[in-house]
Amino acid sequence: MSDEMTGQTDRRTFLQTGALATATALTMAAGADAQDAAKTTALPKRKIGKTGLEMTLLEMGTGALRERGVLDRLLRLSFASGVRTFDTAKAYGTEPGFKKWFEQSPEVRKQIVLITKDNPKTPKDMISQLDKRLEALATDYIDIFFVHGLGDEHSLDDAMNFVKGQEFKETAEAIRKSGKARFIGFSTHHRNRAQLLQAAADGGIVDAIMLQYTPWLDKDSPLNKAIDACFEKGIGLISMKQVAGQFPEKPKVNILEEVVRRAPMLAEKKLTPYQGLLHAIWTDERISGSCVSIKTTDQLRDNADAARRYEPLKTTEIHQLRDAALAFGPTMCADCDGRCSEAAGTKAELGNLTRFLTYHEHHGIRVEARRQYAALDAEARNWAGADLEAARAACPSGLDFASLLPEVDKHLA
Repeated sequence: MSDEMTGQTDRRTFLQTGALATATALTMAAGADAQDAAKTTALPKRKIGKTGLEMTLLEMGTGALRERGVLDRLLRLSFASGVRTFDTAKAYGTEPGFKKWFEQSPEVRKQIVLITKDNPKTPKDMISQLDKRLEALATDYIDIFFVHGLGDEHSLDDAMNFVKGQEFKETAEAIRKSGKARFIGFSTHHRNRAQLLQAAADGGIVDAIMLQYTPWLDKDSPLNKAIDACFEKGIGLISMKQVAGQFPEKPKVNILEEVVRRAPMLAEKKLTPYQGLLHAIWTDERISGSCVSIKTTDQLRDNADAARRYEPLKTTEIHQLRDAALAFGPTMCADCDGRCSEAAGTKAELGNLTRFLTYHEHHGIRVEARRQYAALDAEARNWAGADLEAARAACPSGLDFASLLPEVDKHLA
């Protein structure tokens, strides 16, 4: 499941059924011929907006994989488990692993949806960057080419103009016409992502968006309304960061007992907390699928099992999950829109600071966490004098900033 599952043993108690088929697929040798692996039934799929592409509910994210041997094995085991959608990026350093896979099993490329990302300063940069991504991946086309983390390296106005502007329109049309990338979009976890999504819907250029998402959005929130606008325009929506930091690795109380008490539907359905969260996300018909960082075979097995056994949840069941997740003191708020900083009376980007801490402590992406922290200006890092109790009260996830921010300084400064 998500990286924060590593070391979590209570989840195994939930997993009583549905894992056999996935486990059988996982016993296939890592070097097995792709044609044999292809015989494994793909996980359930959904269309990605109006692109015509179909993705599996589970998309394998490779952002947290740094060990080449582990990456090689998990790519093949994911495919053998029925995953047919894969995510990489220049920043991840995992594209060479895909290159090796495609060179050894060229037939697999046409059976998957492949997504990669880069960080253009201007739309025109995407053309040369795409050529480099193709070379790194050893493929002649990408299914979806994303601007990575839109808004992180642009002002909000520049980012909005990026996705609505004439230069982006001409660049997207040229890329699609070249056949080097079938579709164009962006990923974002920006606190103003509601405005970025709305700009994409208004611009009519973007084909797909990967966004930080939570399954219990307020229906009247700007983000939920922006998701509606994108969905109505046929823009494919892929969730990410959906379970990051939701349950601690070393809880103060027994997670199994507490989750059963707070969310009895998990025991009834024989789901782990993380599987339940994925089912809650997939219950939203606007979401095509979920990109989840996978680092171990246990995580892969649990994720694939969740997709195979997916059934829509009732609203009351989703609320149970929300209450359980919030009760365990999450380290990252997937619903962050900056209201915490505003309430605290600070220019410090509290949501980003805790997000980077989650990357460092739960995902193990330590170098990248420090890089992103260092990229913030001094004002965005300085939370001194902030009213942290007011921030906690305003945060949708009730983050304990008083405990988390000193950890940010300890590990990232």
